[in-house]
Amino acid sequence: MKTVTALALILLLSLGGVAAGLDELTHMPDARMLRFPDVSAEMIVFSYAGDLWTVAREGGTARRLSSPKGNEMFPKFSPDGRLIAFSGNYDGNTDVYVVGAQGGQPRRLTHHSATDLVVEWYPDGKHVLYRSGMVSPSGRFNRFFKQSIDGGLPQTLPMPYAELGSFSPDGSQIVYQFVSREFRTWKRYRGGMASDLWLYDFLNNSAEKLTDFAGTDAVPMWHGDTIYFLSDRAANQKLNLWAYSLRSKQFRQVTDFDEYDVKWPSLGPDAIVFENAGRLHLLDLATEQWQAIEVIVPDDLPHVRTELKTVSNLIQNASLSPTGQRALFEARGEVFTVPAKHGSARNLSNTSGVAERYPAWSPDGKWIAYFADTTGEYELYLHASDGKGRPRQVTEGGEAFRYGPLWSPDSKRIAFSDKTGSLFMADVNDGAVTFVDKDEWGTMASYTWSSDSRWLAYAKKGANRHGNIMIYDVNDQTARQVTSDFYDDGSPVFDVEGKYLFFRSNRHFDPVYSDMDWTWIYPNSTQLFAVTLAKDTPSPLAPRSDEEEIKKDEDDEEKPAEENGEKETDEAADPNEPKDPNEPGENGDEPKEPAKEDKKDKDAKKKDAPEPVKIDFDGFEQRVVVLPIQAGNFGALASVKGKLLFARFMPTGARRAGSPGGTLLYYDLKEREEKTVIDNINSYDLSADGKKILYRSGSTYGIIDVAAGKKVGDGRIDSGNLKAWIDPREEWRQIFHEAWRVQRDYFYDPGMHGVDWEAMKQRYGALLGYLASRDDLNYIIGEMIAELNASHTYVSGGDIESPPRLNVGLLGCDFELDTEHNAYRIAKIYEGARWNAEPRSPLRAPGVDVNEGDYLLAVNGRPVDTSKDPWAAFQGLAGQTVTLTVGRTPDVNDANDILVEPMGSEFRLRNLAWIQDNREKVEAATQGRVGYIYVPDTGQNGQNELVRQFTGQWTKDALIIDERFNGGGQIPDRFIELLNRPIYNYWARRDNRDWQTPFLSHAGPKVMLINGWSGSGGDAFPHYFRRAGLGPLVGTRTWGGLIGMSGNPRPIDGGSVTVPTFGIYDTDGQWNIEGYGVDPDYEVENVPDAMAAGGDPQLETAIAVALQLLEKQPPRRPQKPAYPDRSGRQ
Repeated sequence: MKTVTALALILLLSLGGVAAGLDELTHMPDARMLRFPDVSAEMIVFSYAGDLWTVAREGGTARRLSSPKGNEMFPKFSPDGRLIAFSGNYDGNTDVYVVGAQGGQPRRLTHHSATDLVVEWYPDGKHVLYRSGMVSPSGRFNRFFKQSIDGGLPQTLPMPYAELGSFSPDGSQIVYQFVSREFRTWKRYRGGMASDLWLYDFLNNSAEKLTDFAGTDAVPMWHGDTIYFLSDRAANQKLNLWAYSLRSKQFRQVTDFDEYDVKWPSLGPDAIVFENAGRLHLLDLATEQWQAIEVIVPDDLPHVRTELKTVSNLIQNASLSPTGQRALFEARGEVFTVPAKHGSARNLSNTSGVAERYPAWSPDGKWIAYFADTTGEYELYLHASDGKGRPRQVTEGGEAFRYGPLWSPDSKRIAFSDKTGSLFMADVNDGAVTFVDKDEWGTMASYTWSSDSRWLAYAKKGANRHGNIMIYDVNDQTARQVTSDFYDDGSPVFDVEGKYLFFRSNRHFDPVYSDMDWTWIYPNSTQLFAVTLAKDTPSPLAPRSDEEEIKKDEDDEEKPAEENGEKETDEAADPNEPKDPNEPGENGDEPKEPAKEDKKDKDAKKKDAPEPVKIDFDGFEQRVVVLPIQAGNFGALASVKGKLLFARFMPTGARRAGSPGGTLLYYDLKEREEKTVIDNINSYDLSADGKKILYRSGSTYGIIDVAAGKKVGDGRIDSGNLKAWIDPREEWRQIFHEAWRVQRDYFYDPGMHGVDWEAMKQRYGALLGYLASRDDLNYIIGEMIAELNASHTYVSGGDIESPPRLNVGLLGCDFELDTEHNAYRIAKIYEGARWNAEPRSPLRAPGVDVNEGDYLLAVNGRPVDTSKDPWAAFQGLAGQTVTLTVGRTPDVNDANDILVEPMGSEFRLRNLAWIQDNREKVEAATQGRVGYIYVPDTGQNGQNELVRQFTGQWTKDALIIDERFNGGGQIPDRFIELLNRPIYNYWARRDNRDWQTPFLSHAGPKVMLINGWSGSGGDAFPHYFRRAGLGPLVGTRTWGGLIGMSGNPRPIDGGSVTVPTFGIYDTDGQWNIEGYGVDPDYEVENVPDAMAAGGDPQLETAIAVALQLLEKQPPRRPQKPAYPDRSGRQ
């Protein structure tokens, strides 16, 4: 009876478990991460995990509408609810598609290579409004286009800048915004790029500004006489729905969410649907009451399934085993060992939700050390090198990101650094962590052990930011500075034999002068140095003398050592070591019986133990010698017996096509010459025994001997087969928490701008369980870091499903449709700029006879189909030789075939055409007295344009510097240096024009154009321009993003989360620019109607200001004085 009862109980429990499992499978909770919704009279459409779904307005179970690779977004119901327009990538590019609301085959409407994003339907239900940058001269803004659902050529709307909008009921007007910040990760923004709402009347081409709030007014929706929109104008600065009455001109708040922002509201016939905290909400327009919509998404969630993935493309660190038998890799947060030749790769960690970083093999071969965030912070762990057993945690209490564990040669200690610039030393036995030193300027990345494990050398920057070589004594825990801060020293490495310390230093001064003026730089200044550690050790470059070897007589060789005045000694013995009592003494006594065995043991120990490294600190720097190696760019120093290994990188200013990195060489101390080990490598690691090298060249890894004459491919190892089981949700949780930690650790303000950062982790971490894709993770990370109210907080990439890619050939022209003949005609060919031959339209290539007004009739023999846009004929043809059939008339019999090579992008061509047009306007309006310079960014491209255009126009009486739409880059102090060169004197010449000093300088008036799209370096440029007193600023306030990034750890799956690590304050000790921008002296908006008519009010004002300044400050150049009379006559 007891047995039956037990079996019944077991059966009952089993059935209960099955029931619980079935319940888990059949119960689908209310879904989150439902994005970009729209609503019709009957349904809601939304994007989930990148696919489109529909659901009844009251909620319930959703139905999938699309499922190609990539993301489908911005779905919009047609006015009658029968069709849905959306942006998706089915065919290699993000284009506009239309599909039936009940499903079916989507129909593609656009084919241009630019990203085309659906905005709204026209009220007639026959056209779709979309935004695209396909004709924009700057990548910073889009324009509106009208596209028939029957296909054909889109119509460009007149407004110059346009992002999101909504039509009036009759379609004669549109309320819209210039700027889109909806994907920006910056909440409570108040800078110059804040979006306002404008009303544009198509009938009379007039514009009216509706809002002028300092923050965000966005996503307008026109319903009756009310404009609904998103705004953060309430006291809590959360994005909520607001309403603006076209009659009363009054604003009122509609929703009052106070934890998460309202996102992507969309207008239906009688309701607005929006997302909040990833859930859908429906607002009834009659009552303005809203409710959450419960939606069940019966998705199989392919993006969250555990999967065995190859992770070889995500190797971030690599090192070598002690004798080079195996390589050690960190890939996607896992630790692998890979054999040099035989065997298989091993995953030592297998922890999808934990990041292991910086693995390092102990010199004795027993252990692998690495940092892991198992506890939520990075701690040091040890794992048996054979992969057996569990890892052992060595440290605890970590509070910052840690780098580069470096084993001591005796395998007893590990040195490591952290992001605060501190250097530490951990005892692997008891976990004790000793603070060594701190670099006040940045991370300490260069440190090295002596062969006896007593000394730790490292480079630390001094007050003048020059690196100083420091040596730390493990025994007495003291550090000494051994080089002065007069030069910048770094990369110290001890000689393995304990004789020398090698390091690099920037001490070679050989200037290079610009071809444009007398600007000079000092490139390739690094040399390699050696210093003897003990003062009685000869210099490695000591003079040598070749002498004949004198052989001893046989009689001399037979004499006892005593007769020659010598004593036998053990060459391996340390003269300072006490004598063993069992060894013969000076009196010649024989040792005791066990002496031979004891001596053998002792000799073995001596052979294994390194010689103590003696360092004489007195006169240390005076013993430094420069090695006879040509100065250049050096790094990655390492020592093997008798040799110094080092990497030489390309000389500054040199370019080598296809070269992934530098050259590994060694300097032979005996032969006193350098030899190349291997060329074209990115990095290398030396085995503990000094005999093997692991190199990386691109994606190729190999293990080679330390010898000259190796090449990439030698010793190649199989690093391409690293596999790991990835549980996406575990990995996403780790990436989320690491994104939170890197902001905590690296953000320039330790107070996190006053934000409760722990609370933000809790707020957005609560959504982790609802993620359905890696894009969802980026979204919630972006929302979290946006709470910092800071610029330069970006999130992107990761293990995201890649859509197909297909290029589109472009001809550098605009098209128009001849409706009478139903044929495409070339309306305008873009010429670029006369002063820049860089890009040219394929239709302007020499020998190509095509004119504006000609008809494009066929491409590669196929007639052009006017039921599609003209770019449909050029799919996949960028960079290919293409036959165009072109004629002066639409009759194909009168046409000619020409060969062209279509472009992959027209952006640069259109940008140059815009610059040329602006320059011609300035030339014409000023009779050639004022020059025009456009600076697109403050990176290398912007620098090139500034120098190019300045050197061509420095003789103009005045200059207009246009930095509108400036995308930032470097800190532009050198830009200001070029523009701010006062003339000091002139040089009289007899037969030619006189010179001025500086030769390349402009002393006349200057005006700068700015706008809200100018940011980062584009904020600094006008700020410095004003501080230097160079002239007035014209336009609108700049972006206000002047804190910068200097690097931080990447997510383990290859994504990116950026952290602002430095912020600006002025010389009076006040924070400035960040979050606000730079104000103009002359505030001028480029209003839409004036721009649509072909004007540019900002440029026109800048011209007027420049002419006014010239009138007040006409160019002044002194007349050459009369030549002096120095004859001595009275």
